[in-house]
Parts: sequence; structure tokens; C-alpha cells
Amino acid sequence: MKTISFKTLGCRVNLYETDALASRFKAAGYAIAEGDDAADVFVVNTCTVTNTSDQKCRQAIHQIRRKHPDALIAVTGCMVNHRKEELLQSGMADYVIDNERKAALFDIIDEHFKAGHSDPEGYDRDLFSYQPAFDTFHTRSLIKIHDGCNNFCSYCIIPMVRGRATSRPVEDIYNNVCEVVAHGFKEIVLTGVNMGRYQFESISFEQLVEHILDIDGDFRVRVSSIEPDQFSDRFLSLFQHPKLAPHMHICLQSGSDDTLKRMNRHYTSDQFREMCHRIKTFRPDFNLTTDIIVGFPGETGQTFKESCDFAKEIGFSHIHTFKYSVRTGTKAATMPNQIPEKVKAERSEVMRQISLENKIKYFEMMQGQNQRMLIERIDSKGIARGYGENYIPVLLKDPSTEKNTFINIRLGEIVHQENEDKMAFLGVRS
Repeated sequence: MKTISFKTLGCRVNLYETDALASRFKAAGYAIAEGDDAADVFVVNTCTVTNTSDQKCRQAIHQIRRKHPDALIAVTGCMVNHRKEELLQSGMADYVIDNERKAALFDIIDEHFKAGHSDPEGYDRDLFSYQPAFDTFHTRSLIKIHDGCNNFCSYCIIPMVRGRATSRPVEDIYNNVCEVVAHGFKEIVLTGVNMGRYQFESISFEQLVEHILDIDGDFRVRVSSIEPDQFSDRFLSLFQHPKLAPHMHICLQSGSDDTLKRMNRHYTSDQFREMCHRIKTFRPDFNLTTDIIVGFPGETGQTFKESCDFAKEIGFSHIHTFKYSVRTGTKAATMPNQIPEKVKAERSEVMRQISLENKIKYFEMMQGQNQRMLIERIDSKGIARGYGENYIPVLLKDPSTEKNTFINIRLGEIVHQENEDKMAFLGVRS
């Protein structure tokens, strides 16, 4: 029996692909190693969204090679598409596999052990031919519906390494959902690079979601990180459906119109505000979370204040704050008025405090409400941990609970875990 270990950096799309690949290897008899344990094969699924991401990927590859000099190392993911020649010339990896052939990684590695060699370039390009991930590192099942992006934001290299927008065939998605539901998964997370732009033949994103909700079974659907497209009332009305979780992570990036324009984002702050208002009209308890970049080139004290004021106004319950990081090859990398790191750090801390204050307000509003909690794990103390449908973390002290089951609870006391940012509710059976 061969052992294989996975190191995944970057986005949910990478997580989905790693889960699917790991499940494929396990089904074929490979043992999945954890962490830095010894293994015959190490797969590094890379990210290249910033220069810092590249550095982290290089460090991960070098650390594996130093600690496990005789292991087979396969590097795949976005850094390969961006820096393939560099990786090949470094000699640190035995196989360098681009995103378009990542789905063939099992066949490439398996051929290596059977024949002594393999040629990744000999495999077909296919972005979606991943088998359903039954044995994954996560309790939720991620379903990839879309890849690539046509937006060309000035700070982002994803269109160059993931390619243009491509939607997965509808029938493949439905079959994937049906298979994982039949296998027992209770939460389906739709993911993709820019999945709000999903369009396969005549089926739009909202129609795709609507049809998935009609699939039989006791499960719920969650929409992961999504771009702020002008969602129709028909789509928003779907959040009244008991299977569709009332939570979306919608990427704002800035609350300043001046900054949004230089980022080449395709909306204004007023359009984003109106969209959020419509969402809250359909579901007042809807949980909105977001990404905000601080320290973008040319950001002034005034435009940063506009972002802060906007974040407070909308009341995002969590803000994933990014300090702008130069990405060589993008338009923003050559823009004037780059912001000093010290200023970025100061602004990041200000935004983090706004995020915390928003979270406290949202939790206080939700306290006492009923939720349908999915038990994701039970810790060594017998405390069940999971999330309500609004993506609210819940702890439940109940010896009768079982993993991967739904329980109706009431949100009780608010508790802090590890640090003040990590908040959860104590659940009470309802």
C-alpha cells in the first residue's frame, strides 16, 4: 500500500479538487497520510494569487523535499500555470501538473508506480472530470460548478492562471450532488472561481440552484464566496427555501467608488448597497460576510474611511481583511502611490475591529433564535460542534448527538473561543 499526503494552499476550488483527488486515491487503495507524516507521494496544490502565495508554495515544496528526500513530489495548481518553467527548472518536484490536467493526477501518479514514469502532457485537458469526493478532509461536500474568470480585476492574476470563465455541464453537477447526498453528506457547498456567472447552454446560476434544491434528500445547500452580481428577485426568493442556507460571502473589496474603479470592479458602492438591502428584505436575518482589501495603491485616508463607513453600514458579520499584496503581472503592481506596509497593517487592524463589532451585533440579534444545526464533529470532551443554517458556529453539550446529523436548537449563551474573534453560541435543544 502506497501512502500519499496533500498540502493545499489557496481557495475553496483548490480544496474541492484536493478532496476529490484524495478520495480517488483512497478508493484505489492508497493510504492518506496526515500533516508532515512520512509518505510515498506528496501533492502540493498551489496558489499564486499574490507574490506571498508563491513564496509560501515554494517554502512548502522545499520543506517537503528536505524532510522527505526520497518521496515523490507532485506540484499542481495555479502556481504551475503561472511559473511552470521555474518549477521545472528548480528540480524540486518530480511532476509539475497544470490546472487543466489536475483531474488526471491519480492516473499520472498511478502510472508512475506501475511503469516507472509518466508524462502529464499526454493526458487530456479537463477542468471538471473529478470523481465525487466521498472520503474527504471535510464534513461538507464541495461541488465545483465553474472555473476561470473574465473580470480582469487590476490586482488579480486568476484569469491568466485559471483561464476564461467555463461552466460545468448541468447534468454532471446534478449527478455529483445526487451521488454525495446518497453517500450521506448533509451539506452541499457550491463553489467556483466566479460562479455567479454560471451559464451552461440555457441554464443560469439561479436556475441551477433552483433545480438542485428540488433534488430529493435531507440536505442543505450553501453558496460559497461569490462576486456581487445583480442577483434577480427570483434568485433571492430561493433563500426562503428550507434547503438553501441564508448566508453568502459576497466580495466587496472596497466601499470607495474611486478605489473600486481603479480595481476594475464592475459595480459601484450604491449598487452593492442596494443589493444588500434587497437581500435583507427577503431575509432580515440573512448573514452577509465579505472580503475587503486595505492599502490598495492610491488608497487615501478618505477612501479608506469610506470603506470603513460602508462596512459598518451594511453590518457584515465577518470581514476577511486582506492587506494589498503586489502581484507581479497585474496592472495594480505598476500603479503609483503604493501604500507602506506599516499603513496597511494599521488599516487592517481598524477593519478587523469593525468586523468584530459587527459580529457582536449580529450575534446579539440572533441570540434566542432557532436554528437547524448540522453536527460536524464531536470533540474529546463530548461537545458537539457545527453550524446553523445561517453559518453560525454552535457548541452543544448533549451526549446523545451523532456526527453528520441535523438537530433543532435554540441559540443560547454567546461564548468566545481561543480569542475574541472566535465566537460561538451554546446551543439548547428546541
